[in-house]
Amino acid sequence: MNLQDPALTFALAITAGVVAQSVARHARVPGILFLLATGILLGPAFANIVRPDTLGEGLNPIVGLAVAVILFEGALQLNLDRLRREAVTIRRLITLGALVTIAGATVTAMLALGWSLRIALLFGALVSVTGPTVINPLTRRIRLRNNLRTILEAEGVLIDPVGAILAVVAFELALASTAGDVGAGFLGLLTRLGLGSVIGVAGGFIIGGLLRMRRAIPSDLRNIFTLACVLALYQGSHAILPESGIMTVAIAGLVVGNMGPRHARELVEFKEQLTFLLVGLLFVLLSAAVDLGDVRALGVGGIVTVIVLVAVVRPLCVLLCTRGAGLSRNEQAFLAWLAPRGIVAFAVSSLFAAELAHSGMEVEGNQLRAMVFLVIAVTVVVLGGTGGLMARLLGVRKPSNHGFAVVGANPIGRALARTLRAARRGDAPIVLIDTNPTEAGAAESDGFRVVLGNANESRALLKAGVESRRALVALTPNEGVNLLIAKRVGESCPGVSRLVAIDPLTPGVGPEQVEEGGASVLFGLGIDYERWAHNFRRDRVEIEPLIFDGLSGLRISQIDALADRRLPALALVHRRGKREHPVSSDTTLKPGDVVWFGWLRGQAELVEPRLVRAGFRRPDAEGAEDGGETAGQDVPGAGGTRPIDGPDSDR
Repeated sequence: MNLQDPALTFALAITAGVVAQSVARHARVPGILFLLATGILLGPAFANIVRPDTLGEGLNPIVGLAVAVILFEGALQLNLDRLRREAVTIRRLITLGALVTIAGATVTAMLALGWSLRIALLFGALVSVTGPTVINPLTRRIRLRNNLRTILEAEGVLIDPVGAILAVVAFELALASTAGDVGAGFLGLLTRLGLGSVIGVAGGFIIGGLLRMRRAIPSDLRNIFTLACVLALYQGSHAILPESGIMTVAIAGLVVGNMGPRHARELVEFKEQLTFLLVGLLFVLLSAAVDLGDVRALGVGGIVTVIVLVAVVRPLCVLLCTRGAGLSRNEQAFLAWLAPRGIVAFAVSSLFAAELAHSGMEVEGNQLRAMVFLVIAVTVVVLGGTGGLMARLLGVRKPSNHGFAVVGANPIGRALARTLRAARRGDAPIVLIDTNPTEAGAAESDGFRVVLGNANESRALLKAGVESRRALVALTPNEGVNLLIAKRVGESCPGVSRLVAIDPLTPGVGPEQVEEGGASVLFGLGIDYERWAHNFRRDRVEIEPLIFDGLSGLRISQIDALADRRLPALALVHRRGKREHPVSSDTTLKPGDVVWFGWLRGQAELVEPRLVRAGFRRPDAEGAEDGGETAGQDVPGAGGTRPIDGPDSDR
């Protein structure tokens, strides 16, 4: 086997990266842990299978283009509305925060490692960045509050180009020999940031505009068209002014992501998968290039440097940048804790190590790369590995298993939401998702929070906070779409239960398909959507709570009255104790449970006796003295489901 073949090195690195991240996902740990270990084990220090040196000069363009795609993907998912709400903190972190980190790291490296000012300054610029490749997976897994997630993800995306350009300037200063070279270096900082921003905005608008046009780009070519444009923007900006391309792609991604182009979900998914591939490739290649002997040679000074960065510099940075921003002390403490470094710092340090070697400073270059590697490894293992624990201890996680997301602000969806709210005496965090502005407006008039968007897109689900909900209810007129949404949520939010509205008497999606997807059938037996939507819209449905006194273990789908289409009844909400839930095919009954049923006005005398034979009774019927939640005053909404005044409590 010819291990000197650069194509073999590339193929092995990219395969090892994917395998390592797959194993990490099963182990529920940050993927970078396995990537660093894989690169070291497969590299020259151990197995000697992955040999980055075989790529020669080709390694630099591979790293640069991969970083460009990674940053574009990270910026693509930043929401401008959320950025505006946290703009003060974000702006401070990527400006004042970067300067504080650079100064602190520079001084620490000089004192603890004995480095010269020039090399220490270069190190400080490199570790001023965090990075979306580490931060984003952590914030999603931890389920942070929206404000903290926005701050951390925006800092990771936006500080990467700023920090990388600062590092380039610091590198030029490290090699500068005259005062004129120093002045040119500082001028280069402003011109790179400015030019990159201008080209990024222009390029982003062009890409986003073409993607929004229905026939400009064939639908099956949109993803690769965007990829080609990102690479062209990066390399074109770099050709005009070296190292400005990284700022260009970050700004372009921010612009494209907030223009809402057609097929945005497919674009995001494609970029996420490509980023997954490239992150694995880069970490394996770059960690394989690290000499562990150089890391060990750092000694106590290296450990002290990392400790000072984590325990002193980052907390000071957060304290200065969040003053007056309205964050609690616990939120500030978490921001101070979670600052692992990522791929950009690693990639740029490797490039600089090679350049320093060419300039006769090979020892300094190797020490620099080893120190950045040590910072990344320690911060990812310690900070990233304990991020979830710290979030729990500080109480900054989103409430899990909290409230409901209803896809469909149609008359049935609104009726279900009102009934859920009545079951909780008005305190039910419910959000509705719909693409129809009229239906969304009607839901808002009922006092509910509404997300106007497509539930098949990650942005709408993220905005609705689906990952923290107890259940997602897919209640659109299209049962195929309902099942697709449920499957999508099941993949991204495995802890959220999913209820799918279907009509079992029509061809299409059946109960078996719903169950195979890990979901349950909404309303127990399904629903004749058109009929019930028409009746709800005409205000022909009355909803009443009934108490179950029958045999324990009866499934809601076994009640004959719900299958009678001549005298229809609809089971909407089930409550046991203080816990309510939309009725589904999984709902089983125990004595004392309350179920809210809907039937057509004027048919109560015909429908209710059939429910009584199944074991139900009205709250004010005899037997209320049995205890539990059987008294009329303990069953909210006993007189119907008139909307309760006041907005939905969820934020």
